[in-house]
Amino acid sequence: MSEAEPVAASAPEALNATDSNGTEALNATAKFVATPEGTALAYGSLVFMALLPIFFGALRSVTCSKSKNASDMPETITGRDAARFPIIASCTLFGLYLFFKAVLQGPQVEPQVEPQIEPQVFSQEYINLLLSVYFFGLGVLALSHTMSPLMSRIFPDSFPNKQFQLLFTQGSGEAKEEIVNYEFDTKNLVCLLISSVVGVWYLLKKHWIANNLFGLAFALNGVELLHLNNVSTGCILLGGLFVYDVFWVFGTNVMVTVAKSFEAPIKLVFPQDLLERGLEASNFAMLGLGDIVIPGIFIALLLRFDVSLKKNSRTYFYSSFLAYIFGLGLTIFVMHTFKHAQPALLYLVPACVGFPVIVALIKGELTEMFRYEETPPEEEGAKEDSSESEKKDQ
Repeated sequence: MSEAEPVAASAPEALNATDSNGTEALNATAKFVATPEGTALAYGSLVFMALLPIFFGALRSVTCSKSKNASDMPETITGRDAARFPIIASCTLFGLYLFFKAVLQGPQVEPQVEPQIEPQVFSQEYINLLLSVYFFGLGVLALSHTMSPLMSRIFPDSFPNKQFQLLFTQGSGEAKEEIVNYEFDTKNLVCLLISSVVGVWYLLKKHWIANNLFGLAFALNGVELLHLNNVSTGCILLGGLFVYDVFWVFGTNVMVTVAKSFEAPIKLVFPQDLLERGLEASNFAMLGLGDIVIPGIFIALLLRFDVSLKKNSRTYFYSSFLAYIFGLGLTIFVMHTFKHAQPALLYLVPACVGFPVIVALIKGELTEMFRYEETPPEEEGAKEDSSESEKKDQ
């Protein structure tokens, strides 16, 4: 979670923390003092925006887990992936820190020697421009994928919807293998066009609304398409990132430097001075996407577990969803009480893991919950093919 900081301000007292998957905490001394109404509106809006991709992403993950379309197939996170993720994230974060430090400090000169002005190929402006173009492409695709189901409902049945297929293969004959096989239709192209308009708006203006549209799309796609294979893997991932988040926020200033230098839609923002300045407001409260996606994929897993029980109830999903609201609210409360940056996962992880475990203990389903295992769609397809071939042989 984060306190507010004007975009143009550069307070040396600022404590700003972010990690490679978007987790952020910010507490800054600024000239602008937000009103209680502005602060409540900003943080209330951030909490509401954080809940949207978790709720709808979890619902879409249920359908996604059964999809055999290559473009909608989820990426399954195993226990080994979960154990390595905090280490990889730490190396990436520290690498960015060293890179940005080198860029910001520039070449060292001896005292009493006239410094020579040399053009910097890797200046901060060029780096942020490169990042903007990169996230422009990712954001357009993510927003288009997010809008696609909605557009399918909006367009009438009489709409001339043509099917297309983008296919790249390698080799020939029996050695031919597919590299890319993407199927889309006219409705998808309309979504892509609308998303491109938002992308150009973000690229040219860096407006906070365009930033949030991309951020929400990234978060929703992450919750929908990143699947934990079981609850134990989720506990490993959340536990590792719990330690990671606490260490990099409280133990070093690495996140401070990266956060001040990294311009990308990896966070949701909402202005605390919206009531005073309208859409041109610039004093933002922020929430990193990592504080949404990481708990979100665990909550989505519990929803799929609910579906697997076939009891027509969503007990574990709703309990973890309420736990997320409680953890996020507790983060805001502690941050304002102690006036210090707080790593949100410090409060979100115990809440999102603890609440469902307590519910499972009460219902006597703890063993069943930890035994629940998801099989990737491609493996299920392989099993079905092998079983069909065995039946034919018999």
